[in-house]
Amino acid sequence: MPHRDLMRRSLDGLSVGDAFGERFFVPAERLVLALAHRDVPGRAPWAWTDDTAMALSVVEVLETHGRLDADALARAFGRRYTAQPSRGYGAGAHEVLAQLALGVPWDTAARSLFEGAGSKGNGAAMRVAPLGAFFADAPLSTVVEAAHQSAAVTHAHPEGQAGAVAVAVAAHALANEEPRSMVWTQVLARTPHGATRDGLQRASRLGFDVPTAHAVATLGNGARVLSEDTVPFALWCALKHHDNFRQALWETVSGLGDRDTTCAIVGGLVALRDAPPADWLAAREPLS
Repeated sequence: MPHRDLMRRSLDGLSVGDAFGERFFVPAERLVLALAHRDVPGRAPWAWTDDTAMALSVVEVLETHGRLDADALARAFGRRYTAQPSRGYGAGAHEVLAQLALGVPWDTAARSLFEGAGSKGNGAAMRVAPLGAFFADAPLSTVVEAAHQSAAVTHAHPEGQAGAVAVAVAAHALANEEPRSMVWTQVLARTPHGATRDGLQRASRLGFDVPTAHAVATLGNGARVLSEDTVPFALWCALKHHDNFRQALWETVSGLGDRDTTCAIVGGLVALRDAPPADWLAAREPLS
């Protein structure tokens, strides 16, 4: 049976994480003080970005169809993009989503980037945690297939899809209250071989006692906006603080880099163990 309640909880965590991380794109001196004093910059409401906009489309399709329908997802992406194109989409996303909005088949649009190779970016991973939660009672093979389908609509490259698989499998495992060691085992077993999986392997061996700066130096922090330098760090942060939403998000944002996206991934995962705090949820811009 689909878990709409878990999916919505993950969406709340993802959107709060996204909006929280976005607050930290401030001048260096303000950033240093904010992190030192754990003071979120600016006032509410905390605006969310493309991470949440695309996650809303994933959730919409799952609620409407009870499965991942790639054609419906492409239409939803195109519709939300047309309505709010200034949500912080990257250059490649603008190109693909504009085509989807015009009705270009998604497999054609996704292959229009990088001379047909498609994107290796982190965009498919940032939006997928609610999908893993939705299929909490389903076999992992179902989760992996749906994650691949959700990613392929915009990310034709296997690395872009690998990041989505890793996050969806982690969400499935956390929703089922698997221990951290088993989460790593399941993620590594299901993530296709490549640079993203290599990074996940390093993350699984890193341990949770090392400083955040060491984790960033080893894994990346999304600064290259690639699956391979985003997903390993995000999963390391999520599993380090899997039962403490606030702590997980402060750890994640201190790694800097693509902080709205890493925080969105972490928020969508950790919310399955520890719901977003009420004050942060109230501060987040309402979902539309």
